[in-house]
Amino acid sequence: MLGHYLEDTIELMDSVATWEESIKVAAEPLLNNGNIDESYIEDMISNVHKFGPYIVIVPGFAMPHAQNNGGVNKNGVSLLKLENPVFYPEDKEVNIVMVLAATDSDGHLDLISDLSAVLADEDIKKSLENAKSKDEILSIIKTAE
Repeated sequence: MLGHYLEDTIELMDSVATWEESIKVAAEPLLNNGNIDESYIEDMISNVHKFGPYIVIVPGFAMPHAQNNGGVNKNGVSLLKLENPVFYPEDKEVNIVMVLAATDSDGHLDLISDLSAVLADEDIKKSLENAKSKDEILSIIKTAE
């Protein structure tokens, strides 16, 4: 399921200037596809300002998300892979930013289950960190599902 959502929403970049920019860039495919609107991006950034870097779920990996206050039109996931890490609050280094947008609190449980399978396997996580293309990232995730 995760691979299906990511088919057209993976971006690769050398770097971004700030963690806020990493969330904006990572969310852009979902914004362009109509999954979310600007308010959802602002909600995700606001949550980190309020609650700290709780979205850095394992070293090197952030999963920005927020409650749907009207900013999510349909479920979606996007991924930004950075060649050079960006630092989130508390000096948490992140290379992979995966935005999760769900219309309701149940809508993302299957996605989180798939994501957990990916992140629980250190070899798969390393493969993602070393991936050099969108197709390679997609292949790794589909294999892990």
